[in-house]
Amino acid sequence: MGKGNLDAFFHPASVAVIGASDTPGKLGHEILRNLKEGGFPGGLYPINPKAQNILGLPAFRNIGEVPEPVDMAVVIIPARMVPGAVAECGRSGVKGAVVISGGFSEAGPEGAVLQEELAGAAAEHGVRVIGPNCQGVNNPYLPICASWPLLTRKGRVAVISQSGTVGAAMMDWFSVEELGVSGFVSLGNRADVDEIDLIEYFEQDPNTKVIAAYIEGIKDPVRFRKVIGAIRKPLVVLKSGRTPRGRVAAESHTRSLAGADAIYSSLFRHHGICRADTIEEFYDFSKAFAYLKPPEGNRILFVTTSGGAAILATDAAEREGIETAPLPKELADSLEGIIPAHAIRSNPLDLTGDANAAMFQAVIERARPYYDTLGVIFGDPVVDASKVVSPGADELVMFLGGAEVERHERQEMHRRGIPVYPTPERGIRALAQVIARDRKGGRADFTHPEPSGGRAQMSVSESFEFLESRGFSCIFSGRADSEGKAVHLAHRMGFPVALKIDSPDILHKSDCGGVRLNIQTAAQLRNAYARMMRDVAAAYPEAKISGVVVSAMAASGLELLLGMNRDPQFGPIIMFGLGGVNVELLRDISMRLLPMTREDAFEMLDEIKAAALLKGFRGRPAVDRNALADGLLLLADIAQQCPDIVEIDLNPVLAYSEGMVVVDARIIRV
Repeated sequence: MGKGNLDAFFHPASVAVIGASDTPGKLGHEILRNLKEGGFPGGLYPINPKAQNILGLPAFRNIGEVPEPVDMAVVIIPARMVPGAVAECGRSGVKGAVVISGGFSEAGPEGAVLQEELAGAAAEHGVRVIGPNCQGVNNPYLPICASWPLLTRKGRVAVISQSGTVGAAMMDWFSVEELGVSGFVSLGNRADVDEIDLIEYFEQDPNTKVIAAYIEGIKDPVRFRKVIGAIRKPLVVLKSGRTPRGRVAAESHTRSLAGADAIYSSLFRHHGICRADTIEEFYDFSKAFAYLKPPEGNRILFVTTSGGAAILATDAAEREGIETAPLPKELADSLEGIIPAHAIRSNPLDLTGDANAAMFQAVIERARPYYDTLGVIFGDPVVDASKVVSPGADELVMFLGGAEVERHERQEMHRRGIPVYPTPERGIRALAQVIARDRKGGRADFTHPEPSGGRAQMSVSESFEFLESRGFSCIFSGRADSEGKAVHLAHRMGFPVALKIDSPDILHKSDCGGVRLNIQTAAQLRNAYARMMRDVAAAYPEAKISGVVVSAMAASGLELLLGMNRDPQFGPIIMFGLGGVNVELLRDISMRLLPMTREDAFEMLDEIKAAALLKGFRGRPAVDRNALADGLLLLADIAQQCPDIVEIDLNPVLAYSEGMVVVDARIIRV
């Protein structure tokens, strides 16, 4: 189903409005008025058996009385009359019908039967149908606005929507910002024409650069996958019905299967389809693909008059994997005499409140060769800002805080085809979509409390002794400074055992071979001891090594982290999360400042993403939440009573259905 058989909707020579009304406020009146006032250049025929003239146009009793062929009909009559009207359209040679009327499958079983009758009549008589229960179509390039409100500005984005309101919101935003659209279609119940037909159509439309589709469900998944795998234009999708209840709501809205969201995410990622999470992103991303030049690389420089906005932009860029590269010395030197002497030459480059349009222009011209994108942030009223940025340039423009000047300059930029974003976060998120996936770096995480390295660290054995004195249960362990003593300890506690390097100078023992687990025999222990000493000495030749700690192998349990860190600003922070080697990778951690109550401790257990594991998962027993809360409160007491201790890292702590045990520990004093 290609472009040709949908031309009746976007390039009709004549249009009939079946159900046209002379009563303002009724859809039959508003759509006819929009067609007329929107400048539709062809024949326009109101169909109403009770009227002689409507909006100065001769009215006809039925479509068969129209004296010339009609390409498209807009149908706005009671649902029960629609199948017959569509059949009559077919007999009169009408090629396409836009059915605005509701009361079909969205209204229940009787409406579903009526929709089947409509589809059957259309197929029998060769009429393509958009709708029913839709908001119509709009092609500003003809122009034809068989929809509402009246929007006529031409643009580069075609909007396809299974929701009339969502699509109309997009249309309104593009109109207010004077960017316009290349087309708009509200699909409604999709008795015939669907999102796949329209994606194929706009893929061939010369006025469309970007296709934006709001989707609740797909009628033909196999064909949909084939089409999105073949298109070359950017496709931005807002897919709703992502949660269990949202899925139910989507399926009841237009009676289409919403499908599993994880499958859609995988499908879109595989085919390079841009997925928006919100209506705001739907608009921003479509705007970016339509008007931003895809940068060749990933380096961005922020040129700003607002230090705060630039920091927000930097955070957003780091989170999107966009590199905020330092200012090259050559560029910094070239700005001498251009920017104020008190302006700090770095990235972000804050021109301060002294900046004007000429200063921005001079900086942009000098900086352009050094970066893939210039993030231009007008954080104050900058008169003539629209004259210093260029259509199609490697620039991302953000304008905020400029009041009336901002509104005027933003409109001027949009009229020139330069997209402007109202916040740094929205601008950066949009830019990230047009940068090729393989050119972006890793996404930066938010900052966490830093380990307090470089101070007096207790050895493992000292840490266990201290913790046990404060009420913690630690794994049965002993110190050994030779292979023989280690073997002797292992025989006393029974194999298998674990071996850990005992050194106050090594923070991460597993990184340098300082941990060996599940040692079964004396021979294995001797070999592990020798290899450990060799590996650790090679990695940390200056480290003080007291020997090893031999520990019993703990029974299998849930590996968790309990910790305390003294923040230089806020003081002691108690931490809880998943433990083991993945703690720094997953960062699934909850935190509390002191003072801390038992209720706070229980809340911390529930705040991590993996909280379900604590309550029992897939047949595993629930862990002892009281024991974990006790451990967190013990850490809070240590933090208050021992100001010389700046960090405690109990990782892993093995949690059981009854109690918990500390398997490894790091304690650092001032």
